Amino acid sequence: MFNLQDCFKNRTVPPSIQKNIEGFVLQYTKALQANGYGEEVAAPLIRTYIDLILTQIEHPYHFDLFHQRILSPFNHYQFGLDFARHWIKMNASTVHHPENLETISTQLSKGENVILLANHQTEADPQVISVLLEKTHPKLAEEMIFIAGHRVVTDPMAAAMSKGCNLLCIFSKKYIDSAPECKHERLVHNQRTMKRMSQLLAEGGKCIYVAPSGGRDRLDPNGNVIVASFDPKSIEMFRLMAKKIKEDALTHFYPFAMETYHLLPPPKNSKIELGEERILRAVPVHIAFGAEINMDAFAESDKEKQRTARAQFIWGQVNQLYQEIKEPI
Repeated sequence: MFNLQDCFKNRTVPPSIQKNIEGFVLQYTKALQANGYGEEVAAPLIRTYIDLILTQIEHPYHFDLFHQRILSPFNHYQFGLDFARHWIKMNASTVHHPENLETISTQLSKGENVILLANHQTEADPQVISVLLEKTHPKLAEEMIFIAGHRVVTDPMAAAMSKGCNLLCIFSKKYIDSAPECKHERLVHNQRTMKRMSQLLAEGGKCIYVAPSGGRDRLDPNGNVIVASFDPKSIEMFRLMAKKIKEDALTHFYPFAMETYHLLPPPKNSKIELGEERILRAVPVHIAFGAEINMDAFAESDKEKQRTARAQFIWGQVNQLYQEIKEPI
């Protein structure tokens, strides 16, 4: 019989984090049971996940500006897929507009870049994408690069999974503004990360996922999940970067939508502090690839109006895809 407390024996873990882990494990076990999996499947996954979390607490792993997924001596990427696959209702999960996915795959194979301008709903979004593309486009899933905020590389429960992803690590605006004494240092960090991303795009053949909202989607006062608005400055930065390296490698932009909210809802309000409670359910998940965006098809004479119009248009494309794939819970 699996004893959760055995996982914590002789290990260093703050009581608050242990409480969060125990709550998560209870719900994860129920989710696997809802999918027809027993303790023989759940226990090894839980033991490994807890060990990864506690190892991160005891020996914090430092994520570089560009973190490449760790495959040995332990394959963090494969573990993330296994952990998510048993939790998600895979038989009811879907990938919409595969024809656009095929175009993306072809462009990448020619050494061109693709930037997915997307919404973002849960910490598990990278694993969701990989699981859903595992059978049809494994290479694309494995090599995708995610723009990652500070939380996913510092919160031990998130960092344990982040080690299996390719990440460009930045500080979001709310983290930069939350600590004025660190603002300059964090801005310099972001500038260095953007320079590294420019180098990667110049190499070609890169697929980068970015959420221009800078955070996760949340509920409106009526309890409906709303796609968070996109930051025009964020989108403009990517557009200008793509134009700058155009001679090295052509870059394409696509709207991309995810319906994962009910798998692992974020807290009701955005938080700066680490250690959020995680509530999860076994539900289907859905992703959708929209048609390529012409980033220069906005003729406003005023630059600010042009940037705003572009951001609103792209948000509208993502929101339209989201309305297509969302399902009531």
